Amino acid sequence: MAERKLLAGHAVRRVRRKAGLTQAAMAEALGISASYLNLVERNGRPVSAGLLVRLAERFDFDPRALAAAEPGGGADAIRRRLADPLFADLEIDRNEVAEWLAAAPGGAEAFARAFDRGGAADGAVEDNPGALARQAIERWRNHFADLDAHAEALADELRLGSDDLYGAVAERLRVKHHLAVRVLPVDVMPDLLLRLDLHARQLQLSELLDRASRMFAAASQLAQIEARTEIDALTDGAELADRGAEKLFRRHLASYWAAALMMPYGRFLRACEATGYDVELLQRRFGAGFEQVAHRLTTLQRVGARGLPFFMVRIDRAGQASKRYAGASGAALALAEERCPLWRLHHAFDRPGVLTTQLVALLDGERWLTMARTVTPQGRRVGAVGAEFAIGLGVEASQAGSLAAARGLDLTGEATPIGLGCAACLRHDCPQRSLPPRGRALTINERERRPSALTFAGD
Repeated sequence: MAERKLLAGHAVRRVRRKAGLTQAAMAEALGISASYLNLVERNGRPVSAGLLVRLAERFDFDPRALAAAEPGGGADAIRRRLADPLFADLEIDRNEVAEWLAAAPGGAEAFARAFDRGGAADGAVEDNPGALARQAIERWRNHFADLDAHAEALADELRLGSDDLYGAVAERLRVKHHLAVRVLPVDVMPDLLLRLDLHARQLQLSELLDRASRMFAAASQLAQIEARTEIDALTDGAELADRGAEKLFRRHLASYWAAALMMPYGRFLRACEATGYDVELLQRRFGAGFEQVAHRLTTLQRVGARGLPFFMVRIDRAGQASKRYAGASGAALALAEERCPLWRLHHAFDRPGVLTTQLVALLDGERWLTMARTVTPQGRRVGAVGAEFAIGLGVEASQAGSLAAARGLDLTGEATPIGLGCAACLRHDCPQRSLPPRGRALTINERERRPSALTFAGD
């Protein structure tokens, strides 16, 4: 897959201003022309690998900071905010957004912060630990290179001694960290799936957990010990003032490392490309659950070895999202507060355990191939109330040709027109509409009746 161009003029400009240099002086220090540096700062030219090296050598610049440095999360994230019906009459195109980011990155970041604070459906992102943690994750596009590298190195080391990864992790916990892994009967832990008993030096797991879940639990515990330095650094860098958000972010990082241990980056990406990103086959190959593989697909953004940019969302039967990862896809479908009932993600509950596909089109012309399947969390006992979720995965239709799920589909053909929830959707005559878009007044015509009874100004 071809590498995306790295446009990071805002970051280069910030380095130059911090050093107190003119463009001419910095260009001379970097061994490039002032006109070329001017183009780089205006995002008219990508930042080359050679330029990154010289920036690092001469200005103590950390290239990893680019992953989290784009104003407002980058052009895609700014465009998602501008897709709000409040701005529908402005008709701001992609080029204008790119020019804005290049000319006034600080202004774009200020707009993004103001919009996020006041534009959420509940108006209280700043008071929502989950939303705050999710923002921290999305700043990195859910790719943490240091965690991937650390986990992959250990996975390779453990493979040298055993083909049984779960057994190798349990043995490492026991020998190196004096922590035994014990699987206990449900009557001993009737209300818990996992317990860390430091007095007994045991990680206790319920027998209700299947092997993939036991593996993930043991790996997550190992992450908190062996990847603590990396996790601490990322958590400190997130600067989350809310204690709950910080704990959720830290838990996410430990889970990320655990998944990276189970599905090491290089081997997992090669398997994805060889199988056409066949999620159910990848499950069996890596001994993981469907949800674990789905989440891992959103993280494949290593420089020089990128996978397809997937998004993932997890909802319950009421349509409430408990997980949303846009990753490098920038998908509004993942980040929107609401979802469209015409998206078959909701239909997955009608066919438990069956993977369904759908080609969808958003109002701005974006087309996505989406997949959906239900998952049932571990821990349910006979007669007890159980949980069920639907996992949605998606990738832009233009990049989906190699997918196993796309075989036999015409990715340029007819797609289901959907929106980002009624409050953010400007589609006319939708028979499924439940309320008018935000900022649009209802229009009532006693002499006409349309498929949707909820028509609105501009309709």
